[in-house]
Amino acid sequence: MVERIAEITAVAVGTLEAVAEFYGPMPTGVTVSHDGRLFVCFPRWGDPVDFTVAELVNGRAVAYPDVAFNRPNPGDPGATLTSVQSVVVDPANRLWLLDTGSIQSGPAVPGGAKLVGIDLRTNRVFKKIFFPPEVALATSYLNDVRFDLRRGSAGLAYITDSSMYGPNGIIGVDLDTGHSWRRLHDHPSTKAVWGFLPFVEGQPLMNRVPGRPASHIRSGADGIAISADGTRLFYCPLASRRLYSVSTDALIDGRLSNGEVAETVTNHGEKGASDGLESDDQNRIYITDYEHNAIHRRRMDGMIETLVQDPRLLWPDTLSLAGDGNLYAIANQLHRQANFHDGHDMRQRPYMLFRTPVDARPVMLH
Repeated sequence: MVERIAEITAVAVGTLEAVAEFYGPMPTGVTVSHDGRLFVCFPRWGDPVDFTVAELVNGRAVAYPDVAFNRPNPGDPGATLTSVQSVVVDPANRLWLLDTGSIQSGPAVPGGAKLVGIDLRTNRVFKKIFFPPEVALATSYLNDVRFDLRRGSAGLAYITDSSMYGPNGIIGVDLDTGHSWRRLHDHPSTKAVWGFLPFVEGQPLMNRVPGRPASHIRSGADGIAISADGTRLFYCPLASRRLYSVSTDALIDGRLSNGEVAETVTNHGEKGASDGLESDDQNRIYITDYEHNAIHRRRMDGMIETLVQDPRLLWPDTLSLAGDGNLYAIANQLHRQANFHDGHDMRQRPYMLFRTPVDARPVMLH
């Protein structure tokens, strides 16, 4: 008698709703205002980018706040936007733009790296915070940002430096004075794992540029999320499968040495290979999984559950939890870029913005 082995077929897990399609440059960031306005960003990585920040109006990306502010100004890079990697609405319903000041992942132009605040009631810039060269290094790549408006007189921001070519770390920012500082500078928890080799769409992912030997990806601290009570900052290197957190009290205490700050770091163990992180009001951490086209959630007890696994989630990048209980995710096919495929661009438009319902609300520290 010959036994038949049942064929196992991959089945999508969870609910994934398409919100918008992008047929131009690839997006990275998404955020949702308290009244449901959607914003996305398109860093200048090589695609033609007419505007690096957009609001989605009837499903269409429209330059935000206007076309002129999105036009790089080489003579005065602080006056306009150069290349925005992340857009985040804070607990006070203000939109913040994290400008890397970097074109095609090159060195940041002096005066280009900045955090820009926009008042969503007037659609006007109310704050620009520039980073000095000892904070945003020549090799830095400012990646993502989270806010705690209860700290200090106007709140604090925390930013990951995911540099592929230099030291990684966490940057703190006083939103009132504009003072900024680096912590966990070159700390192992912020750095790529040496020899890290992810498998995406069944293939090993490495830097493969014509005329050069293949090399491992080296991006450090990338995803970031803040605990519901604001006491811990979670983060993860892109080239790693581990999740870390650090005491926010230590991050902002200028009396502590970097070593003393590092003593408050917790290694939370394996969580998959991730790009973006997000948190909710129940102190759970949402985790993208770019190797398995998935989004997971880490519970307070450390257990991880899969919310969504879907073949359409081709490199889930940024996550944003909205007030209506929908978790938004950008899927941008980052792994299909030409620099990973011997100069051949394997991306297939459109890039996607999805959402999935969750039983939670965003963290509101204000």
